[in-house]
Order: sequence, then structure tokens, then C-alpha cells
Amino acid sequence: MKWSQSLIPTLKESPSEAEIDSHKLMIRAGLIRRITAGAYAYLPLGTLVLNKVINIVREEMNRGGAIEVFLPALQPLDLLEESGRLSIFGEDLITFKDRHGKTTALGPTHEEIITDIVRNEVNSYRQLPITLYQIQTKFRDETRPRFGVLRSKEFIMKDAYSFDVDYDGLNKSYKLMYDAYCRIFDRCGLDYIVVEADSGAMGGDVSHEFMVPSSVGEDILIRCLKCGYSANRERAESAPIPKDNHVTLQTVKEVLTPNKRTIQEVSGFLKVNPNRMVKTIIYISNGQPIAVLLRGDHEVNETKLTKALGLENIALADQNTIEHVTGAHVGFAGPVGLKTKIIADQAVSALNNFITGANKSDTHLLNVNPERDFKIDQIANVRYVINGDKCPKCNHDLDISQGIEIGHVFKLGTKYSDALRAKFLDTSGKEKSMIMGCYGIGVNRIIASLIERSHDENGIIWPLSLAPYEVIVIPVNVNDTNSMQMANSIYDELSDDTGIEVLLDDRDLRPGVKFKDADLIGVPIKIIIGKKYTETKEIEIKLRKSGETFLIRHEDIKSKVKKLLETLLKS
Repeated sequence: MKWSQSLIPTLKESPSEAEIDSHKLMIRAGLIRRITAGAYAYLPLGTLVLNKVINIVREEMNRGGAIEVFLPALQPLDLLEESGRLSIFGEDLITFKDRHGKTTALGPTHEEIITDIVRNEVNSYRQLPITLYQIQTKFRDETRPRFGVLRSKEFIMKDAYSFDVDYDGLNKSYKLMYDAYCRIFDRCGLDYIVVEADSGAMGGDVSHEFMVPSSVGEDILIRCLKCGYSANRERAESAPIPKDNHVTLQTVKEVLTPNKRTIQEVSGFLKVNPNRMVKTIIYISNGQPIAVLLRGDHEVNETKLTKALGLENIALADQNTIEHVTGAHVGFAGPVGLKTKIIADQAVSALNNFITGANKSDTHLLNVNPERDFKIDQIANVRYVINGDKCPKCNHDLDISQGIEIGHVFKLGTKYSDALRAKFLDTSGKEKSMIMGCYGIGVNRIIASLIERSHDENGIIWPLSLAPYEVIVIPVNVNDTNSMQMANSIYDELSDDTGIEVLLDDRDLRPGVKFKDADLIGVPIKIIIGKKYTETKEIEIKLRKSGETFLIRHEDIKSKVKKLLETLLKS
């Protein structure tokens, strides 16, 4: 392709709308343009990269035994109602009424659609196992679209769904997809980590996230750098905090804390560390109050809490309920004398002589101790991991960092097959629910995540597998006949004879502009026909990533470029 015949609108400056490096560079390099909040158009360079990602995904999914389908973006609400997820998606769902007054959704995901198809087309164990996948646009009405294509309202996903006769089959299907994901991300040149994850709205008991470590990631990674334990924030556990059984238990004492309600206010007023305090949070489930105890420096993990309680839905109590349960204004709740079920985080059970609310306005209690002063009905891990926590496997310090989720695999079990009655007849003719798995990849996110990890002050540094072009030929002076003849000759030889993807920068611009643009768009190999060629007939080859340069005669260009491409492909 010749630059003058394509559309590559590079920018010198970062647009004001862009917040992170990948967003800035995707716009500056002419990959994308914003159309409206949360929706982007892919320009020629962006489309080339996008298609390379899609091709890698497709090749590895096919290699893993999955079969490609293409499902509609339009979804009837009755399927979401049937699965029970209509209320879960809530305002994230983008809906509209057609001319007949029927409300339809733009698909946020396709579990219901694929399950509906399979339940109507598959009815025997002889037709299983089967894994179906698609590469499709999804739609979610994000409250705050940001970071370019990392969090948008319209995005491209590869989603796959496996259907098996039993859990042994699910484990095999899961392993095939897990391995396919590793190959996909390896081929895309991503530095990724696989972490245990919570399944959230997807359901199921087992899931793993594929994460790219990044300071701009909106997900939290919890890792042990010693033994390799890793999990996302929702799922992560920590080693139990040991209790000091040699501490002398002090006498409970009331202390006035006028208008001091929060942990920060009370700890500052009493001059104690927040980790010596216990907060009491009142929840409501099925109309009944539940008191949750946490150390003052900890936060409740509602995912863990619901699992510990064996409940599906819990909600924070409102002010009136809190005051009715505790007999005090909000901010002064405590476990002593509380007549509700009490669930305490494990860290609370390890404390002695802690400070907590007195269930009396403007009052707190000092030297409170579990069992002596109040009864704990249940002890469980119901909090998020924080700095200083230990690994649950080897007791080494846990590392907490940020990451970008690029893929997620789930063992769904029968969540959707039960709800939508996706049944099959087993070998004895008995009807059973299909055992399902679900496997998603954020195609757009692969591009943005790669750029976040692979760029410098000059622009993008592509791995060869995703580069929009493998080689760029830059004639420094397009008005010099000999230089242009050589540039065109090299362009023709590489693109026609070897099939190498070549971009010829035939624009009549200053050399500095062309060099800057070449670095900005990140083509791995630059071939420069400049002053050296006019003086000695030598042609400069320069590698984008390392900056390494070579001076080559024309007759050696083809073999040298092929060798460099082979080396880059392996790196």
C-alpha cells in the first residue's frame, strides 16, 4: 500500500479527550476516531490490526475444536427474563422499541441466545460435546465510557460456549479453551497473567481471568510473587490472621465521641490505628437484618459475603432500619447487645481489646472482646485483601497491582441450561441438563492492552504478529528520480515476490515528518533510501523496537528483510 493512496491521518499532539497512552496513540497514529461517547470507528490501520487479532483468535479457536457461528445483535427480552438476568443487567442494557411496539435489546452477551439455539437443535448425548463460538459486536450502556476502546459502549468480543454431558466433559472443554487462550495471547505478544476469578453475573463456580498488568487497569490483581498464587480482587483470599492469646483482656469502657461517626473521625479523635477498631455494617436479606463485623481498615467484599451467608441477594440497610436495629444514630453501631445474626470477618475474630460503636449515639466502647462481650454466629472471610496480607498458600507477602482484563473463562455448570431447559437424553434415555462453559475475549482490548505495554515516547511498538505493515519504505526525497525508482523497486520486490506487507511512504514531506510518522504507527522494519543511497548506493534498514541499523546493498535487501522478519517472529 502507498501512503498517499490510503487514509492514515496521524496527529502531532494528543487529543484532549484521551486519558491514557493507548487511547492517545490509537488516535494519533490514525487507528481510530471517536464517533460518539463509547463508540469508535476503525480507520485503515486500525482495521488491519483488528483483523490480525481476529484471525489469530479464529485460528486458535478452530484449532481448539470450536465451531464458528454468527449470532444476531438483536435479542428479545423474554430470553433474558427466562434466564433471570434482565434485572441483573438493569440500566447497562441498551433497548429500543420497534415499529410494532416490541422492546428489543442490543446484545450485551449471548448466553441466552446460544442456549436457546442448542436446546432446539440438540437433544441427544450423541450430539455432544460441542463448542460454538462467534466474533461479534456487543453493546452495554456504560455509565462512564473511558480509556478509548478499553471501556466503551460498543465493543467486539469473541464469545464461545461449550455443551457437555457431564462435568468430566466440561473439564476437558474448559482445558481446551484455556490452552487456546494462552496460545492466542502468546501470539499477540501480550505479557499476561492468569488469575482465579469470581464469576459474577455470569454464574458458575470456577473461572479464570487473563490479565495484562497495567497501572491504568480497572481490575485489581492479587499475586504471590513467591509461589505464584494469583486471583482477582473479588476472589482473592489471604492467610488467616493469627490471634494473640497472651493479651490481657481489659475491662470494657464507654467513651464519648461526639459527632465522630466514621472510622477516620473516631480513630483520629481517640488517637488509635484504624486496625484496632471494628465497624458494624447492617445488611438486610429477606427482610431480616444481619450485622457484619470488619476491622476498621478493611472493606466488605459482598461477593464473599453472599457466598458465606448462602444468600443470593443482600442490601445495605437504610438509615431507619439501622437506627431501629441499633437504637442509635448511624455511625455508632456495635456488636455488644445487638440482637441480630452477627457474621464476623476472620480478622475480627483475631482481635483483642478493640474499639467499636456502643449502640448509643456519640458513644464508642473500648476494650471489646469476642465471646466475652458478644457472640459471633459465623466467622468467614468476607473482606477484600489489602497490603500486608499474607499468601493463603505459602504465607509470603501478597502483591497488589492493577491489570486489564483481556479474557475470561467460566465453568457455568447448569445455570443457563436449567433456566432455559436445555436438556438432552443420556445413554439410558434419561433427560438431563447440559453442562455448560463460557469463554470470552475482548478483541478491542487486546490492541489497547498491547499498546499500553509496548510503546515509547515516539509511538507504538508492534509485535510482528499485529503490526499493520511489516515493512515501511521511506524515500527521503520523493523528487529525486533515482531514490523513487529504488523505493518503488524495493516496494514491488518485497510485496509482490515475497508477500511481505509493505507500506511505501510516497508523500512529499520533510524527512523528519516521515520518520516521526513511521515511529508513531510502529511498523517494525524501516527501509530508508536517503543520503547514504545517493552517495554510496547503500540502503539503511532500521528496526523500530531496538533501533538497530544495517547498511545493505539493493541486491541483498530481500534476503536481509526476510531474515529480520524471521527473527522478529520468534522474539
